[in-house]
Amino acid sequence: MRLLLPRRGGGRGLRRLGGPIRLRTLAIGAGAFALALSACGEKDEPAPPRAQQTPSPTPTATATEEPVAAPTPEPLWRSLETRGRRVAVGITEQNPNFVSPSEGIPEPFARWRDALGRMHPALYRLVVYWPAIQPSAGAPADLAALNGGCMRAIQPCAAYAGLRDQLAALAARQAEGGWEGLVVITGTPEWAARPPSGCERSRIGPTNRMPRSDALPAYAKLVKRILELAKQEGATLRYWAPWNEPNHPYSSSPQRAAPCGAAQPSVSAGPYVEVANTLRKALAAAPGDQRYVLGEVAVMVRRLAVTTTVNEFLDALPPKLVCGARAWTQHTYIGGEDVLDDVDRRLRAKGCPDMPIWMTETGAGAPRTATARTGGRPAEIRGCRAVHRILGTWYRDPRITAAVQYTLREDDVFPTGLVTTDLARAYPALKEWQQWGLRARERPEDAPPARARCG
Repeated sequence: MRLLLPRRGGGRGLRRLGGPIRLRTLAIGAGAFALALSACGEKDEPAPPRAQQTPSPTPTATATEEPVAAPTPEPLWRSLETRGRRVAVGITEQNPNFVSPSEGIPEPFARWRDALGRMHPALYRLVVYWPAIQPSAGAPADLAALNGGCMRAIQPCAAYAGLRDQLAALAARQAEGGWEGLVVITGTPEWAARPPSGCERSRIGPTNRMPRSDALPAYAKLVKRILELAKQEGATLRYWAPWNEPNHPYSSSPQRAAPCGAAQPSVSAGPYVEVANTLRKALAAAPGDQRYVLGEVAVMVRRLAVTTTVNEFLDALPPKLVCGARAWTQHTYIGGEDVLDDVDRRLRAKGCPDMPIWMTETGAGAPRTATARTGGRPAEIRGCRAVHRILGTWYRDPRITAAVQYTLREDDVFPTGLVTTDLARAYPALKEWQQWGLRARERPEDAPPARARCG
């Protein structure tokens, strides 16, 4: 579930991503372990004595080739966390009917479930919208809250029991390999939200404000309960992000102090740091292997009254918190601004020069939020080719180790999906993501695909 976001702007003189198509820039497995095998032979019995024989010439010895052991595969988490010439692909998709390999998934969901399986995602990004599962402070979060499984009011629908079904589906996929879990929490229940302050735009409500300091124990308890449910369902949630798009007012308001103006200092980092430290402690206290990532920031490059630029936000974070993260996570849609060099310089300045960067929201589609795609089939093919180019660029850039498509089923308000909202057909980019995912899974040492599969 995502928050409604306005169109994003960009500064001049910055490199565009993915070629000529200009698109919006907007704000959801266990690692593979090698098994060591040892061969044990039976103890030899003593040979019986033999009669003396006339010695015969000794035959020429023939060298016996020792079997060459297959190389031990690198754990998936290690390749995600280590810079190098690679790019793993991932998916954000809420409906577990597109994920679960179980029998009984209804059509057309089963058809697109199989298509997503052929993408072989290395990362599964699961967005948890807190207000929907814990509207009241007096009751614990309902992790099995029924979801109708529509795209808002658009059919077809396939209902599911909230996080419980999502984690069960994830566990089944992780058993096949890949699908490392990345949890992103967003939205604040009204009872936990900060009061109005600073420079706020119209239509901002409690769910758009960060949690109060005295509500952070409830946030920590939510993290703990999700981890407990994941263990019950057999899923591994290795990676966690504290908040979604903390530099955007629809996820974290206010962004600047009052009175409103672009010259006012940004105030968004303070509440975010509180939440991030709460998450860090909750993960450390829980059993298992959980790591936090930071960022999930929208590409903001112009200093505006109600947003915070990527540079401002990262500059305001404490070095110790930043360098303790396993990756910096960035939202960068095809055709948007390229902030990679700025982010990398700031990570180095904080003392974390080797931190990988994950593009955790990306995709090609409509030019702005809440607008329909235009240009017909030719525009869809151009978008697919732009995806091919940018994935190739990210593969060659050792700083980037993951790219996560948003989403499988097209959200009509955020139109960058791989399948139409009515599930009638796929966009050309689906085959492009499938070939990159297959290459990363089956032939990670090979060069990336030379040609786009866009029709």
